[in-house]
Amino acid sequence: MALPARESPKGKRVSLFVTCIVDMIYPGTGLSVVDILEHVGVQVDFPPDQTCCAQPAFNSGYREEARRVAKHFFKVFSDAEVIVTPSGSCAAMVRHEYPHLFAPEDGAAYDAARRMAAITWEFSEFLVDGLGIADLDLSLPAKQSFALHDACHGLRGLGLGAASRDLIAHLGKAELRELNECEVCCGFGGLFSIKMPELSNAMLRNKVNNINASEAETIVTGDVSCLTQMNGGLSRAKSPKRVLHLADVLAQGLPGGRS
Repeated sequence: MALPARESPKGKRVSLFVTCIVDMIYPGTGLSVVDILEHVGVQVDFPPDQTCCAQPAFNSGYREEARRVAKHFFKVFSDAEVIVTPSGSCAAMVRHEYPHLFAPEDGAAYDAARRMAAITWEFSEFLVDGLGIADLDLSLPAKQSFALHDACHGLRGLGLGAASRDLIAHLGKAELRELNECEVCCGFGGLFSIKMPELSNAMLRNKVNNINASEAETIVTGDVSCLTQMNGGLSRAKSPKRVLHLADVLAQGLPGGRS
């Protein structure tokens, strides 16, 4: 099933869907997203009653529970013109799976699911593909080298990857390096890392080895779940390297910066 078509988001107010993990663990990343969006002239609002996109329940096979969470999402974002989220995983849930959770006979819920899917954008694709802005006219305080880890849902579900690289390539004093097997899973996979910890840890060790072998000082990704998984592995391996969310890297280049 093809992704629902989207109208241009230019000139429209953005409602930020910050995601559960960003809200609970990385609120600074959410603030970085807002800072970057406002830097390019976008009006941003934050619906305070937002919760989860329903992906954990959906991936566990609890479809009725997922539908209930999705219906809350519909209510919270009912007035949204455009929804932007700093997570390819959550964006893929809304774009791909919401239209499958409901059937035409569900009436208003089916219509809402398709509408949400048609107005939702991942952060990097919103900037580059939606607004047509790859050069944010920003520069880092000092030279840094970066390599990209392509998070699975974003890469395979939404075709992301090029936008993040374009944004880093246009960031002053940023240098792009290679990460071997940048498209290979880090082993998190949500419940996969809980249900199959041995396999997950083996995949993580492979990712950590590739990160340590990269010439890049810092790895950049668009999903904080992958970031958490990789930074945990790097910390346990006593590696000096770390993973940052794209929004936090870009925000370092704002006037005054965001550390």
